[in-house]
Amino acid sequence: MRETATPFAADHSGHRNVTDLLVRRERAAPDHAAFDVPEDGGWRRVSTTEFADTVRAAAKGLIAQGVGAGDAVAIMSPTRYGWAVADLAVWFAGGVVVPVYDSSSPEQVAEILHDAGVRAAFSGDDRSRALLESCTLPLGVWSLDDDLDRLAALGEGVDDLDLEARRTTAGPDTPATIVYTSGTSGAPRGAVLTHANFLGQVLNIAAAYRDIVRSDGSTVIFLPLAHVLARGLQLICLASGMRIAHLSAPSEVIAALPSLRPTFLVVVPRVLEKIAEAAAQKAATAGLSRVWDDAVRTAVAAGSRREAREAGARGTWAPVAAARTRVHDAVFFRRVRALLGGRIRYILSGGAPLPTRTSLLFRGMGVPVVEGYGLTETTAPLTGNLPGAIRSGTVGVPLPGSAVRIADDGEVLARGVGVFSGYRDPRDDADAFVDGWFRTGDLGRLDDAGRLILEGRTKDVVTTSQGKTVSPARWEREVESSPLVAYAVTVGDDRPYLTAMLLLDREAVARVHDVRDPRPLDDDPAIRALLEPVVTAANARVARSERVRRFALAYAEPDDRELVTPTLKIRRRALLQRASDTIDRLYL
Repeated sequence: MRETATPFAADHSGHRNVTDLLVRRERAAPDHAAFDVPEDGGWRRVSTTEFADTVRAAAKGLIAQGVGAGDAVAIMSPTRYGWAVADLAVWFAGGVVVPVYDSSSPEQVAEILHDAGVRAAFSGDDRSRALLESCTLPLGVWSLDDDLDRLAALGEGVDDLDLEARRTTAGPDTPATIVYTSGTSGAPRGAVLTHANFLGQVLNIAAAYRDIVRSDGSTVIFLPLAHVLARGLQLICLASGMRIAHLSAPSEVIAALPSLRPTFLVVVPRVLEKIAEAAAQKAATAGLSRVWDDAVRTAVAAGSRREAREAGARGTWAPVAAARTRVHDAVFFRRVRALLGGRIRYILSGGAPLPTRTSLLFRGMGVPVVEGYGLTETTAPLTGNLPGAIRSGTVGVPLPGSAVRIADDGEVLARGVGVFSGYRDPRDDADAFVDGWFRTGDLGRLDDAGRLILEGRTKDVVTTSQGKTVSPARWEREVESSPLVAYAVTVGDDRPYLTAMLLLDREAVARVHDVRDPRPLDDDPAIRALLEPVVTAANARVARSERVRRFALAYAEPDDRELVTPTLKIRRRALLQRASDTIDRLYL
């Protein structure tokens, strides 16, 4: 199969722009709890009407301060409730939102604000405020901590009719936001997403996942709201009545889940791997490592059986396996579910490939993981597994209103309601489209059921000096399945054979080895002894031409924005440049 599509499940033509989502939800359920916000050490419920009133007041303030229709307004802040207020307020004022990652460097902030023509901005902390103010914006910078009430007071002279006229200025094809890609292999580019892109995605994804996104459910958003996935999720939940809580630091999430008790979470794969690693560590501390290992095998097998049943396979009842699952559930699995709040029905994983074994593990523990795939340019998910039809190892079928085609060279092409029409700089569009399809830059294939299986990035393909062309994604995924390895990056362009840089998780290494050892990491025989079997196993699962002969070690530094994007993807080109001397030594 080379092409597949899914018809629309919802009609968004009756909506003029994104603000209609809030207006209609307020009309339908004014008193329904839309948000949980932190207050006095606990959480306070915020109704749809209270949120809408706060948005309108802030929007009036923006208008009073001179923000005009079509003006670009930046938001640079950690994930928080105020981010949601500012996002909708800019749209109510007729503006265009420009999200900026709060971890961005001063140079990146200046480039984005200049390129987008930003006239005003919201800041979430002292650092972001200082960076934004250093750019001397015409209409200034407002703090999400201190200035929302001041904005509301400034806007008291703007009447409701004037606000409504401004709110309805933007049409479906009007730009809603300019999102700058995080740039794993090149300079960030400003993707212009329209109101129609958001509306089509929000309504169709909500229809596809109506069993998950429900008014009696809740979620916790801790991914950066500067990322389109988190913003899309927020709009879907807001339009559907699913209550939202925000957390600015992923490290706060696990402690907060028992009190927030969400029914649904969106995570990146590393979060799930960390949860599994934490469970393994607790088992080891209690002297139960062998029991945990058996529990993992049991859960993976149980997850496989459940997926097979969903696919229509018939199997004999296995009483011994069922009994083992019940025992491990009593000892381990129910504790993992309790750690997640005790009410989780599904988890959505995106942002990077999810190892099949991790997906099956959580499925077997009673927490199904729905893996999806999308890009900034597709306004969040393009494909996704659906409840009752999850197939681990795939990122599912095209979501309603979307289509996927596989090009002759294996590149994944996309078309549909969420696919943008182009970048802010038209020069960036030159190689972005082919025959009306967006070139994702990812390699993949479709199975017989039309599910997409990703197989790497086109720009990550390695061509050796012997003319062998290799897609290293499978090898890298196998190595990254080790808790010790945060990133595996294959090297070999114009070289006689493949080598690799393995970037290790410092905390994971500390649990199994004394990190105070004065020897350089790459010269530490104990660490290399732990990783040699991992590399050997990965080599055994790929073709001879895809095997790595030698590897070098370094620690991953998640806060190093020159090497790691805000969504925790490695910037391969930057890594290869920084580690060039180390890589050269691998070929001596």
